[in-house]
Amino acid sequence: MYGVLMIDIDSTALTAEDVSLIKQAQVGGVILFARNVADAAQVRALCDDIRQHNADLLIGVDQEGGRVARLRQGFTPLPAMGRLGELFDQDPSRALSLAYDCGYLMAAEVLAVGIDLSFAPVLDRGGISQVIGDRSFHQTPQAIIALAGQFMRGMKAAGMATTGKHFPGHGAVAPDSHVAEAIDTRSLDEIINSDMQPFAQTLPWLDALMPAHVIFSQVDNKPAGFSKIWLKDIIRKHLNFDGVLFSDDLSMAGAQAAGDVSARVKAAIEAGCDIALVCNDRVAAHEAAKAAQELPYPDQKRVKTMRGQIPVWQGDLESTCQQFDYWHQAKENILQTFFASQTKAPTESKDPTAYR
Repeated sequence: MYGVLMIDIDSTALTAEDVSLIKQAQVGGVILFARNVADAAQVRALCDDIRQHNADLLIGVDQEGGRVARLRQGFTPLPAMGRLGELFDQDPSRALSLAYDCGYLMAAEVLAVGIDLSFAPVLDRGGISQVIGDRSFHQTPQAIIALAGQFMRGMKAAGMATTGKHFPGHGAVAPDSHVAEAIDTRSLDEIINSDMQPFAQTLPWLDALMPAHVIFSQVDNKPAGFSKIWLKDIIRKHLNFDGVLFSDDLSMAGAQAAGDVSARVKAAIEAGCDIALVCNDRVAAHEAAKAAQELPYPDQKRVKTMRGQIPVWQGDLESTCQQFDYWHQAKENILQTFFASQTKAPTESKDPTAYR
């Protein structure tokens, strides 16, 4: 049975405490961070070990490209999605083709090391939010819709489910919800007609959504991830979306309005999330696992749709990725377009999601 919690682990191999935690009934997933990654073979061994202890787990990672990439050593670098947006303004056809390549390449390499899904793509509009910044494809909804649609087609062709974040849009508020409360004062109509459009118009390609830890004060006094208005009324009823709803990390400052971690987990699940993420706080993870015992299990059929098509490990990343028909071509296209002038792996500015 898939549980309602997704938690993290300490290092590059499972500890006894990790094993105890992932075996608990309501733990349904593990999310990997940079501290869990040494190289591709180690990650695959770690994922295989996790599944030996609990087969009913989703394993996830944030592998967006640019600043937000947990898998680096030995993996193909991916550009920030904003670079695709810049190219789109000059050469839309080429940008759309490369968006597909990015989605395919990312998914193939993530799946190859035993990870089910990357929480991607970011569907937020570019704007004043520094934590979003060049993680966004573009400032205009129509460009995001076009580029993200191709990116998701690539992901799906490689065998990975998609997760749009951060519903209904984080790009229009300056505060970073990882470390501060974020409030958007616009009306519902303004949000629906602008920031929400990339989500609403790519629904056929979306398997999951992740709501923002942003309070949209004219809609509800709770962050979207704790709001029945956003999750049940708007996502489920208005948009008729039946995919998985993942909370954003409940250890973030933007989630503190709901109380301690036990209260946050309960609030997220009761509002309509299927799976609640509790990351980078081991004490909180234990508290959350205990509190989750009182909650109902998520819809098993729905959650199972997020399982990735994991290939047989062939001893190294390249050999394993050769099982994906388009991997080599996608890799060449990305490297030649975005990294041809670099003699070594690109250096990126600080990861905005590394808040602990």
